Amino acid sequence: MSSDFEGYEQDFAVLTAEITGKIARVPRLPPDEKKQMVANVEKQLEEAKELLEQMDLEVREIPPQSRGMYSNRMRSYKQEMGKLETDFKRSRIAYSDEVRNELLGDDGNSSENQRAHLLDNTERLERSSRRLEAGYQIAVETEQIGQEMLENLSHDREKIQRARERLRETDANLGKSSRILTGMLRRIIQNRILLVILGIIVVITILTAITFSLRRH
Repeated sequence: MSSDFEGYEQDFAVLTAEITGKIARVPRLPPDEKKQMVANVEKQLEEAKELLEQMDLEVREIPPQSRGMYSNRMRSYKQEMGKLETDFKRSRIAYSDEVRNELLGDDGNSSENQRAHLLDNTERLERSSRRLEAGYQIAVETEQIGQEMLENLSHDREKIQRARERLRETDANLGKSSRILTGMLRRIIQNRILLVILGIIVVITILTAITFSLRRH
């Protein structure tokens, strides 16, 4: 299950990296290439959404005790997807403004547009940096969660082993107690039998003595 999720995860990382690079190139391309690039990015965004849906289905099938780590990663990927769509919308707006300026022959705003594009690219780089930092933080948190889970499993295993040892000791003690009680019961029965035999012998002896005494008289 986790291997399927990780496979989708790798595909999503590669695809979003390609989308990010293409979105940054859109405002700088000639009109014909821009149209083709926009269509290509739209197609890849749809593929990324399908990958997210597949990943979400995989997470739902993971046992609840292990689902938290993958749910956190899914939230991060969905946030990244939302940022990509926002960046793409801004890139398309910049693309439309530039095409309009080219059609109108407005060269006076070219330097201003270039500065705006530089600012947009700077913002994209900053957002990419923040995404990388967030991804790194999620990876660190995921590793910590994994270590905590392993430690908890190790503690639980030790508790189970100690409980088994106690059960074995209890079984052994019960066996010893049972054998002791059985021996005591046997001795009690033997003692009672001996007492009965002794009583019979005493009675016989008394009767024999009385009989001899009566015969003498």
